[in-house]
Amino acid sequence: MHLIVQTDTAPAAIGPYSQGIVAGDLIFVSGQLGLDSQTGEMKGPDLSSQARQALTNLKAVLEAAQSNLQQVTAVDVYLLDMNDFAEFNGIYETFFGSHKPARAVVGVAALPKNGRIEIKCVAHR
Repeated sequence: MHLIVQTDTAPAAIGPYSQGIVAGDLIFVSGQLGLDSQTGEMKGPDLSSQARQALTNLKAVLEAAQSNLQQVTAVDVYLLDMNDFAEFNGIYETFFGSHKPARAVVGVAALPKNGRIEIKCVAHR
């Protein structure tokens, strides 16, 4: 049995999926874009604003599932431009600090809503 995670502090799903799913002691958070939860629009056109918002959205879904960033075990990041890798790492560290979950970063040709970044994770509850 699983539990659907839904919170107004993160953007609503833009397709037929949940913001997150709790299965046992694990939380699977769907890919988060840099969308503002209030407006449904990108927080800004640049990587920095979108990455910070995507990570804020990820954090909001985790908190709605009674977890937090320090419980994250794996992160998948999709970047529109791999030249943004170093900039993203700096932003990522401000959210995760010394906690270093397993991670993959993949360059992609396009993302929904013309986003520059999408981030999903698995966490422990």
